[in-house]
Amino acid sequence: MASSVLSAALNSLSPSYSLSSRQTHKGKPKIGGNALRFNKSFPNARSSGRVMAVAVNGSRFEGIPMAPPDPILGVSEAFKADTSDVKLNLGVGAYRTEELQPYVLNVVKKAENLMLERGDNKEYLSIEGLAAFNKATAELLLGADNPAIKQQRVATVQGLSGTGSLRLAAALIERYFAGAKVLISSPTWGNHKNIFNDARVPWSEYRYYDPKTVGLDFEGMIEDIKSAPEGSFVLLHGCAHNPTGIDPTPEQWEKIADLIQEKNHIPFFDVAYQGFASGSLDEDAASVRLFVARGMEVLVAQSYSKNLGLYAERIGAINVISSSPESAARVKSQLKRLARPMYSNPPVHGARIVADVVGNPVLFNEWRAEMEMMAGRIKNVRQQLYNSITSKDNSGKDWSFILKQIGMFSFTGLNKEQTDNMTNKWHVYMTKDGRISLAGLSLAKCEYLADAIIDSYHNVS
Repeated sequence: MASSVLSAALNSLSPSYSLSSRQTHKGKPKIGGNALRFNKSFPNARSSGRVMAVAVNGSRFEGIPMAPPDPILGVSEAFKADTSDVKLNLGVGAYRTEELQPYVLNVVKKAENLMLERGDNKEYLSIEGLAAFNKATAELLLGADNPAIKQQRVATVQGLSGTGSLRLAAALIERYFAGAKVLISSPTWGNHKNIFNDARVPWSEYRYYDPKTVGLDFEGMIEDIKSAPEGSFVLLHGCAHNPTGIDPTPEQWEKIADLIQEKNHIPFFDVAYQGFASGSLDEDAASVRLFVARGMEVLVAQSYSKNLGLYAERIGAINVISSSPESAARVKSQLKRLARPMYSNPPVHGARIVADVVGNPVLFNEWRAEMEMMAGRIKNVRQQLYNSITSKDNSGKDWSFILKQIGMFSFTGLNKEQTDNMTNKWHVYMTKDGRISLAGLSLAKCEYLADAIIDSYHNVS
């Protein structure tokens, strides 16, 4: 009787669980070829009128394909697997000392000690984040005396570093600017397209990099922005363009602003390197401040991964500069509404570090000195790499683009086959678009890298 009840129950769930006389042993039901016997596998189970079936014939997730490795983070995984003594990891944009070791800023350590001394708790932050951080980050970006701040026209919400802040802004665009397109530079940081794809925001590219000059294709950039539909969002790198290291000149920024105003576009800045590119917080924010000073409504995503070395703290912000305090308040309310189901509220540790460093004059000055030191080391490495290449290469090729670029990256102009040679032959790990992170290079390794670049450029097509 029990066997017939179980058979009926299993048959009602799935044909693959039907029982035949060959699938029973001494009156104890056995499911398929898995030898799952109730009395042996579940010795404490009692017989009742209710039966539980266990599905074991395959995963519900069989239809999910394997994702490709991340083009940037995957470089580090390959580097770790390499056992060569001469290997170099120039893929990930993270600062290293001359000894190629990670660096925690001294000012960060002091800020963390302050937290311990105060006995700061770990309570939840509000959705918009730490108020002291939001005030400090907006003032750092725009200047404390900026009229937009004084007139309360800036909506600032703490985000999960630059990526999370961009993603929050993308959600705002998708919800309240239906059909609007985002213009993205070609090339751009590898995650930009992923962010807008996942937010279901359409995007297209504008010309930026000129492979013939290894410089800025300014005419192409202007032409593409001009031909875009009116009211498009134009994603701009505030400074130290990633991956090229090529920035517009101040005069070119003026012309870009003219065109964006003329076309009624909305400028959307990604500011990941303020103070880390030139060593000056004000100089690196000049492009953003130019647009805001013109009275334009602007979106700005910020990150403190590079300039404070807070890579793992995921601390950043999205700022929306609006034309009135009323619209800024509405925008902030909707950013909070979007953030709530995404991650509820942001982490507090990195926010307190930034607030303490920016808000304390002594720590702030120490931070500026450390930024100048880090930016200076990268500039020295850039110069030494140029010197090494030009002293070794007698082909007459112009390598001056290395010195014209700015920030932690250099766009070498190497193609995929040449970058493969860099890795396979020389154990130099870099992204396939030819970008190298000078922050991961030491003065002592410049000659070796120069040999690898010269060989790959001239001997691999």
